[in-house]
Amino acid sequence: MQGITSIPQCRTRRLLGALLLAASCTSALAAADPGLEMGLIHALHLKKGTTDRVGTSGKAIRAYMRERYLPKHPDQRADYTDYYLLKKPASFMGHELVLIEEEYITQYIGCCASPGVGVTVKVRGNTQKLQAFARTQRCTLTDPVNVQHKLSEVAIKTRMPKGHYASLSCRQRDAEREEP
Repeated sequence: MQGITSIPQCRTRRLLGALLLAASCTSALAAADPGLEMGLIHALHLKKGTTDRVGTSGKAIRAYMRERYLPKHPDQRADYTDYYLLKKPASFMGHELVLIEEEYITQYIGCCASPGVGVTVKVRGNTQKLQAFARTQRCTLTDPVNVQHKLSEVAIKTRMPKGHYASLSCRQRDAEREEP
């Protein structure tokens, strides 16, 4: 009798151990996402009293690449902007991050470059936090945005799920515009 009851206990312990291991792996993955998000938010913050951003967009984007949220190369490059579609779910200020844009100048090819970053999110709930961030960091919030049209304008052929999307642009031109 004793041998029979110890077999289920052994299986139960192994199952419990496997569940604890899976939970710890899941929390490690979840813990990585807030750090990535904070790095991206840091890249969008303004230096006090200037129109320069605090963080470096390239550094924030490379962190998403290392964690395999973004492809190693942009999904599209148009004019001075690289467009990266998220490969797996990530959050940004309580919303689902779907696209990161990085505008930069490595070589002057014309006019109108405005270095900085833009993000597009699938809205979950309201956009009050995004609105407040846009105001304080001198960014431009477009809400709602037709994400399918936006992607097709730069020749990214993908089908986005229906939903409410918003874009936050934190580029040099956004910071330099006159406050309302």
